[in-house]
Amino acid sequence: QVQLVESGGGSVQAGGSLRLSCAASGRIESSYSMGWFRQAPGKEREGVAAIDSDGNTYYADSVKGRFTISKDNAKDTLYLQMNSLKPEDSAMYYCAADPSPWVRRPLDHSWYVYWGQGTQVTVSS
Repeated sequence: QVQLVESGGGSVQAGGSLRLSCAASGRIESSYSMGWFRQAPGKEREGVAAIDSDGNTYYADSVKGRFTISKDNAKDTLYLQMNSLKPEDSAMYYCAADPSPWVRRPLDHSWYVYWGQGTQVTVSS
């Protein structure tokens, strides 16, 4: 089993920055695909950013140029650096992992098997 624990969420003003972390434990491998997803109240879960085993990264159009996903395989930790935050970025952010090195649709949450409990991000205007 793989356990994922997110941290780093909080409340910031628009234009501010946050860095989310996702610590993985258990039988996770560096070959796993991983991603960040978010869900706001009353909305569907959406893909924010993903990274595959080759280090290729994928971003939702709404966060391109503002968010950066990265992974430290030595620490089994996934990161999401979020800059220039907007109120519409407010949501619960989830970390996800899948044993497949390359996920066919990286920003589609249905492809991922393991999920964390989430960390709340609130951006005020």
